[in-house]
Amino acid sequence: MCCHGDPLSAQTYTTLVSFNSTNGSAPFGALVQGADGNFYGTTCDGGTANRGTIFKMTPAGALTTLHSFDLTDGACPYAGLLLAANGNFYGTTYGGGTNSNFGTIFEITPAGALTTLNELSPPDGALSFGGLVQAADGDLYGTTWGGGAGLYGTVFRMTPAGALTTLYGFDYADGAYPYDSLVQAADGTFFGTTQQGGAGVGVGTVFGITPAGVLATLHSFDQSDGQWPQAGMVLSSNGNFYGATPRGGPAGKGAIFEISRQGTLTGLSDYGSPCALIEASDGDLYGVTNGGQTHGYGSIFRLTPTGALTTVHNFNSAEGIPAAALLEATDGNFYGTTNVGGSGPGTVFRLSLGLAPFVKTVPAAGPVGTPMTILGTNLAGLVSVTFNGTPAGITFRSPTEISTSVPPGATTGKIQVTTPSGTLSSNAAFLVTP
Repeated sequence: MCCHGDPLSAQTYTTLVSFNSTNGSAPFGALVQGADGNFYGTTCDGGTANRGTIFKMTPAGALTTLHSFDLTDGACPYAGLLLAANGNFYGTTYGGGTNSNFGTIFEITPAGALTTLNELSPPDGALSFGGLVQAADGDLYGTTWGGGAGLYGTVFRMTPAGALTTLYGFDYADGAYPYDSLVQAADGTFFGTTQQGGAGVGVGTVFGITPAGVLATLHSFDQSDGQWPQAGMVLSSNGNFYGATPRGGPAGKGAIFEISRQGTLTGLSDYGSPCALIEASDGDLYGVTNGGQTHGYGSIFRLTPTGALTTVHNFNSAEGIPAAALLEATDGNFYGTTNVGGSGPGTVFRLSLGLAPFVKTVPAAGPVGTPMTILGTNLAGLVSVTFNGTPAGITFRSPTEISTSVPPGATTGKIQVTTPSGTLSSNAAFLVTP
């Protein structure tokens, strides 16, 4: 979808929540939109035991603390949450657990009932900074920063019930310390980055790994093209991946890159201290920097696929410093967090650039018959749902969600939801798998 008007002239920035330690402190993970239209996230510190929290926030900014970690069930959930196909959220903690302090993997309902599914330990992987991704097979995949056979981190698969399998342990030569989430391509292969290791000077890699655990190093950074990638990549609609490194690049202040599945890397910008990127519904990339720029507190930027970069917003001391990727919600607005600012321990903000509403699918891929949820805004008066032109039945709907399943004859493409006020398209193509 195209934006309405010039995003730079139509922007509106609003601080929705200022954390106060009691309700959380230091949010480092991206927000996620729930089926109820609210937003869910984590803080690394704060809460009743000062071990971090999980929170819910309405679009208007009313915040509810759903869970405070107490070390026994985890500590410091650094990454954001995953909304799974069953409507619950899954996440990781960097530390804590009853038997060790190497982190946990948990499930939490929208009402706040938390279940610890797995406690990490060094042989299988430990200390997870990254979030989870639900694959087309229904299992959850993620990374640990440490542990594994070489103690340089792992890639793992876990069933929704908590049974964990280590798929790969890094050995430094092929990468070390994977820091963030994976992304799955259409053929099922996962792609990610490691913060260190690789050939040459050992400042990080880009890798691909199959669901069976076969890993290939696609690129080793050499400082001139980037250094120490700390965020996952985004799979663009053009089939390539985009990512960022906070250091390195031509000026040594960070780099934004594009890389093909075959490992051909192209530098797009040396904008200072860039963090994770997202591809928005207008086809451009949006990201944040966690320092520098006009006031020294970072910025939000827009990058076209050809590399034209524009600063959209400069943060100030009252707003704080961002670190997590933005979320483009189905209302067309961007939502994000800062880990300092506001009253001190961080904020949640909304940035409106005039982008149009859209719909989003959970999960993003599946075969015919797969039950799925379509997230949206103002879905009242629904008329029809189609998968790349093929009509689908509806089993439940509300103003913020539609329950349906992949219809017979469906092919890969955009999902369209027709309402009395117009037609909404999905922000990405839904992949119909065999």
